[in-house]
Amino acid sequence: MFRRSREAVSRARRFVREATLDLVPGERVEEILVCVSELATNALQHTPPGRMFRVGLTLTPDVLHLEVHDAGGGTPQVREASEDDDRGRGLLLVAMLADDWGTTRRDGPGKIVWADFRLSVASPNG
Repeated sequence: MFRRSREAVSRARRFVREATLDLVPGERVEEILVCVSELATNALQHTPPGRMFRVGLTLTPDVLHLEVHDAGGGTPQVREASEDDDRGRGLLLVAMLADDWGTTRRDGPGKIVWADFRLSVASPNG
């Protein structure tokens, strides 16, 4: 669980980096960390004050499943940002780097945004 604070995104990245150390190929770790940053940033923006967000990982031999739970409303969607926009590209990056991603309802308020990363040599992004 991460408090809604400026440090939360870097703490989430550190948690994922440490959890995947020596378990995930290096090139995938960097892609996963970019996605953690984007999803944690979105969670910060959409989590109401006083609430926390959660980052979870499930690792199998072939796939790392990343989840970010937040208490915010709405359904995240990839959008096209113009060249002048200074935000709005996070889910586009997640869609490009992850092998699959989506949203799921959760118990209580909010949603889960998840991303899957294949760890086998046959990964289409690798």
